[in-house]
Amino acid sequence: MAPSAEAWFLYPGQTGELGNPAVLTRARFELPPLGPKDVLAEPLYGCWEANMTHAVIRKPIDVCRQRGEDRVILGNAGVVRVLDAGRDVTSVEPGQFAMLVPAAVLDQWGYPDKILGYDAPGTMGCLCTRMQLKEHELLALPEGTRFSLPQWAAFSVRFVTAWSNWELAYGTFRLLVRNDELPDPHIWGWGGGTTLAELSLAGRFGCRPVMLSGSDCHLSTIAAYGVTPLDRRIFQMPPFDEARFASDANYRREYNTAELAFLREVKARTNGQMIQVFIDYIGSPVLRATMKALGRESVITTAGWKEGMVTHFLRSTECIARHQHIHTHYARRSQAACAMNYAEQSGWMPTLDEPIVSFEQVPDLCARCVAGSAGYFPVFSVNTM
Repeated sequence: MAPSAEAWFLYPGQTGELGNPAVLTRARFELPPLGPKDVLAEPLYGCWEANMTHAVIRKPIDVCRQRGEDRVILGNAGVVRVLDAGRDVTSVEPGQFAMLVPAAVLDQWGYPDKILGYDAPGTMGCLCTRMQLKEHELLALPEGTRFSLPQWAAFSVRFVTAWSNWELAYGTFRLLVRNDELPDPHIWGWGGGTTLAELSLAGRFGCRPVMLSGSDCHLSTIAAYGVTPLDRRIFQMPPFDEARFASDANYRREYNTAELAFLREVKARTNGQMIQVFIDYIGSPVLRATMKALGRESVITTAGWKEGMVTHFLRSTECIARHQHIHTHYARRSQAACAMNYAEQSGWMPTLDEPIVSFEQVPDLCARCVAGSAGYFPVFSVNTM
């Protein structure tokens, strides 16, 4: 008899439901037979990721329909215990703890094209009591790690994404301006947990990181990571809307006043240098202000599109200013391994800012994440130790 498990399932939306949050449904399912490169694992802890929220509100896509599947198990950040492994598996073995590496469908260089538990067909995420993975979707945790399993669950996507994005963004800036010319560049960012992880990494590289947020709780968390918090509410800057900016004089006046206040603050805090690397995981609602805040020979970087997928800019202006635009998507498995080793040695690791949610409470956590009221690293448990 095939082994069975329980999962929280996402089902396809119906006409008119796009943008409306789905209701996750708990049900049993049977796992497929174990192939030679497959791993059977027991999820222990997961971390709710932004792509899970995108999937639940079916925006920008309905992942079930894109995958052509009747139902999908979400969840691509987490830690598992290996239960069984196919005959050709060599990197993990039964009994080991391992971190999910959700780069499921890879290109010829090992960069992810589709993500486990999201848009990769035939994959299952960690919102289940048992899951089957491919060997390359796991990394064994360091033997005797000094960090908790929930911390590694929170690390597995946000921090690995930050590592890969920072490696390219900072490396690109250093091709423009050498370390001996500017040893401590200004690095600013807005977004969520990945932005915070990346800015805290920037601080470890001798940079001067600042993170903008409009939440008292988040501002306190930002400071605890050694990043300078800046309350974005003081600028009262509305989301930029190009059509409204062109047609609504009152909105245009309000926006220009707020943007000017923001840029004055940037100039004052950087002694007129402006920002060398701006980590912008939000997108079009803030892109105009982000780009104006850049100095010459600077980088704007992202690995996400939280609130706006389409961006516009003047190529001539960007060329003259030597602005570099960096776009990444999670990481290669080798980068995940490097990030893991660095974290274990240096202590670059998330601290959990709210209680761990039980498997039964996942729908409540889902609702909080959709509403934007969860912390930076919302961890849930699946199987108890």
